[in-house]
Amino acid sequence: MSDSPRDVLGPLAPFAGLWRGQGAGHYATIDSFTYDEEIELAPSGRPFLFYRSKTRAPGGGRAMHTETGFLRLAGPNHIELLVAQPTGFVELQRAEVDGPSLLFTQHTLGVSPDAKQVHSVRRRFQISGDTLVYDLWMSYADVPVSHHLRAELQRV
Repeated sequence: MSDSPRDVLGPLAPFAGLWRGQGAGHYATIDSFTYDEEIELAPSGRPFLFYRSKTRAPGGGRAMHTETGFLRLAGPNHIELLVAQPTGFVELQRAEVDGPSLLFTQHTLGVSPDAKQVHSVRRRFQISGDTLVYDLWMSYADVPVSHHLRAELQRV
C-alpha cells in the first residue's frame, strides 16, 4: 500500500498545484512595473514539490523572469525553498511550518561574480483557499532590504 500524495507532502500539500495571476514590483533603483505570472508546484512522489516560476509582461507580452527549484520538507517543523535563477543566483530559504503561511528567511545566497549586486532575499508564501499570495524583499547595491514584489495567483 502506498502513501497518498497528501500523506507524503504533509504541510506542503496545500501549496501543490498550478497558480496563475498578476503581480507588481517596485524598488528604489527602478520604475514600478506589473507582470503576469505562472508558478507550478508539482508533486514528485517524495516529500518535496518541484518549483517553477515564469513571468511575462502583462497580456502575454515579453518574457521577464524565470526561476526553478524545490519546495521541500526539512524535518517535522521546517520547509525549505531552493531556487536557481539564470541571472546568477542560487537561494536556500527556510521557514517554520505555520499552517497556510510560510515566512522564509535566507539561509544561503550564492551569487555569480557576473550577477547583479543582490545581497539578500526573503520571501513569504500565503495560501487562502485557492489563492496564493507571495511577497519578496531584497537588498540590492546600496539599498537596504526593501519590499520588491507582490503577486496574487489563483489555482488553475
